[in-house]
Amino acid sequence: MKPSRKSPLALAAAVAGSIALVATGCAADASKDAQPASADNPVTLTVTTFGTQGLDPLYEKYQKENPGITIEATNIDTGGNALTDWKTKQAAGAGLPDVQAVEEGWLGQVMSVADSFTDLREFGANEVAGDWVDWKVKQATDPEGRVIGYGTDIGPMGICFNAKLFKDAGMPSEREEVAELLGGDDATWEDFFKAGNEYVKKTDKAFYDQSGFVWNSMVNQLDEGYYKADGSLNIEGNAELRERWDLLSDAASKGLSANQTQWDWGKGQAFVDGSFAVMPCPGWMLGTVKGQVEGAGGDSSAGWDFADVFPGGAANWGGSFLTVPTTSEHPAEAAKLAQYLTSASSQATSFEEAGTFPSNLEAQKSEAVTGTNEMSEFFNNAPVGEILGNRANGVQAQYKGPQDSVIQEQVFGPAIKAIDAGSDSETAWNKALSTLQELEIK
Repeated sequence: MKPSRKSPLALAAAVAGSIALVATGCAADASKDAQPASADNPVTLTVTTFGTQGLDPLYEKYQKENPGITIEATNIDTGGNALTDWKTKQAAGAGLPDVQAVEEGWLGQVMSVADSFTDLREFGANEVAGDWVDWKVKQATDPEGRVIGYGTDIGPMGICFNAKLFKDAGMPSEREEVAELLGGDDATWEDFFKAGNEYVKKTDKAFYDQSGFVWNSMVNQLDEGYYKADGSLNIEGNAELRERWDLLSDAASKGLSANQTQWDWGKGQAFVDGSFAVMPCPGWMLGTVKGQVEGAGGDSSAGWDFADVFPGGAANWGGSFLTVPTTSEHPAEAAKLAQYLTSASSQATSFEEAGTFPSNLEAQKSEAVTGTNEMSEFFNNAPVGEILGNRANGVQAQYKGPQDSVIQEQVFGPAIKAIDAGSDSETAWNKALSTLQELEIK
């Protein structure tokens, strides 16, 4: 049955389309805050972020180093909810913060209204462009050459695994052994699912929590994902995409997925009760795993570790940008804050705080990232910074179209739930294509 005009799917598409129709302001006017903030000229800057980005310790430090600046920060729980928040405010033309975090997955939507974001070249972006990996800068540059965001983290991927559960299953449990079990340097998704089948047979428990994260990883490592580089849709007739879908569906049919609700681990209980044993992990997910375990009353003794391996080769999931909407009354001060939060020292701090792997080249080489820290200690003293640096080799930015996140969540989200619940591959795939047509996504 097709969704009604008022269904969540239809509304999602309507809101996504409406953002292009609303102008949220003219080009940034640097004269708005020509006088730098000071004790005599106080300025309040609002910041909206999402998830676990490791920025909180930096706000207090920045306020101390910049008298007159007060930061009011809002953090939204997930990138999906942050997207909804941004689209709603963008469409209304009001309520946007001075500094807005933007996730890679919805960058395409942001670029469709790029002129509603401050061109950071007006505040020195060209002078510091070499500080970040080049593809991160390219992602934030629109066709007219405007730079609308400073890169925070990138999302090179390894595999989080629970060494205790592997050991109890009679399987290799040391970090290097697990990497080899999953295929080593030439790891494939077939290797990953083979290991998963072995784990399920030995334990009668699921290998991973749900299929959504695995699917997202599979899509992200393709040269072209839901969109081709020319901006056209790339789903119907995409043999690579369908082949991976069939692999994932087969794995779900054999019990590898625990069919849990995405992003809901029962306040962390699923990470400590043996519900699943592995998870695809970009750097920022390490902070999520640690937070979930601790939220359930656990600690490093829960057994989670991090392996230097990823099926199918290099992959990037996520990574964010800090932008300055043109509605900001203080674009110069907001741009200054955004640059500070993405500097080498700041990104090193964020890594220590949340495991977010820096896009800043100097930060990638810092002792804070490559050495021992709280995050590595939690993951059984794994050299997480070194591993993420290795996993970043070969990563390239995949073009993200304007409805990329809508496709991921609204088109394939229900289809993934269907295969986890027992639907066959063909039926679930056709369900996704039907939804794609109903939403009239282009």
